[in-house]
Amino acid sequence: MLNLFYSLAKFGAVGLIGMAIDFLITWICKEKLKINKFIANALGFSIAVINNYLLNRLWTFSSKNPQILQQFAYFLIISCIGLTLNTLFLYLFHNKLKINFYLSKSLSIGIVFLWNFTANLLLTFNNDY
Repeated sequence: MLNLFYSLAKFGAVGLIGMAIDFLITWICKEKLKINKFIANALGFSIAVINNYLLNRLWTFSSKNPQILQQFAYFLIISCIGLTLNTLFLYLFHNKLKINFYLSKSLSIGIVFLWNFTANLLLTFNNDY
């Protein structure tokens, strides 16, 4: 149980780093490059996902699995589902509930965090845990 708590805390720390990367890329794309906010959101998320896979593989789960491409594929599929959920919640919070875009993005990230941790624990890194 303690290992699960430490993994959750590490996953959260990696997620915070990923969130900073996600927000930075999203902000640059949306505000400076004038890219559509939903495309900017997808770009920020995508770059953060690559970073998060590497940090989670090396630090959170200390994976020794030699099937890196297969493992990344699982991580990417879970992340794409997470992106879909993230975008859906972002749309609902921002467009339907009229919450500020960046607050909506923060709320979406919090919800999707629980999905990502559980799915990656059970599917991506299950052989390592």
